[in-house]
Amino acid sequence: MKRKKQPLILSVIALCSLLLADQYTKWLAVVHLKGQEPFVILNRVLEFSYLENTGAAFSSFMGKQTFLIALTTIVTLLLLWKYLTLPEGKRFVPMRLCMLFIISGAVGNLIDRVSRNYVVDFIYFVPINFPKFNVADIYITVGVAVLCIFLLFYYKDEELETLFTMRAKRSHDEIE
Repeated sequence: MKRKKQPLILSVIALCSLLLADQYTKWLAVVHLKGQEPFVILNRVLEFSYLENTGAAFSSFMGKQTFLIALTTIVTLLLLWKYLTLPEGKRFVPMRLCMLFIISGAVGNLIDRVSRNYVVDFIYFVPINFPKFNVADIYITVGVAVLCIFLLFYYKDEELETLFTMRAKRSHDEIE
């Protein structure tokens, strides 16, 4: 029993660490960037500048906080449930890590929406005029991108049945 609890404890520690890093960087943005000129990291390439985003990705759903809170909560709960029902074993560790990043990013931005009624964005790529974003957005983007690669090239169709069905988890041995 102790062995089964250890990965879950490590997952909770990882989730909390990712959330702490996200919230800390947002706090730094509020303290040091709000009401200030942009802080240039690389001239005409990367800068930090404060933005209060009341929408979602690319400022979509502006001002629809209740909808975004509900949607984020539902998606996060679904991801948590899928995380907990994945088969045990090393084969699914990459998928679990991706899910942890996505969940951390979603919860990080959810904390902002609930506590501030907006999300703090502050990272800005100047050359392509890319919308400002934050560390939680990086978690979500990287988690989803890497998960897509794993789904396309690493996992077999039989292994993915667990992810896309409502059935209880099976061990990796049962899948093969």
